[in-house]
Amino acid sequence: MIASHIHDALSQVGKLRNLILEKKNFKGYSGKARIVGGIFALLGAVVIETCNIPDNPLYHLLVWSCVLTLSLIVNYSGLFLWFILDPEVRRNVNKLTPAIDAIPALAVGGFLTIALPYHNQFQLLMPMWMFLYGLVHIPYRLNLPKGNYYVGIFYILCGAALLFFPQPFTNPWPMGIVFFIGEIAGGISLMVDG
Repeated sequence: MIASHIHDALSQVGKLRNLILEKKNFKGYSGKARIVGGIFALLGAVVIETCNIPDNPLYHLLVWSCVLTLSLIVNYSGLFLWFILDPEVRRNVNKLTPAIDAIPALAVGGFLTIALPYHNQFQLLMPMWMFLYGLVHIPYRLNLPKGNYYVGIFYILCGAALLFFPQPFTNPWPMGIVFFIGEIAGGISLMVDG
């Protein structure tokens, strides 16, 4: 009799734990949107390589800015639709906290994207983008699938590799390949988690 009560209590604790974890998980990011962003990154590298983009860092920065803009539109449109349409969210702004937490690192990335070219430091842009994007992923270890945390570590390691083995900013492949792999892996991680 006592064993049955203990078993029931443990079962209830397990259900409560799963319910708490389910409420804590952030479902606002779309795995498909991340995959599309990864494809945009690879396409950006292909465009730079095949469309006779002048070997001027400012033109390359323009292409990468277009890639970022398209990726932001796709990802944040998905986030907006989730916020508006998901009945569990009920348009509660507090449900957006994980997305809002990313804004400071992304803003620093924006400021450095303006400042580094101003000081003619284009070669530092790609590693900086990878570092900051990786750092954005680290706090998500509590709200997104664990695979997303590893994607953040991947971005940080790739940024470090580019600092120690620098590539010219006009070489599009490090950026295209790293963000293609990272966003595909992040998107798959989100999709597998449901």
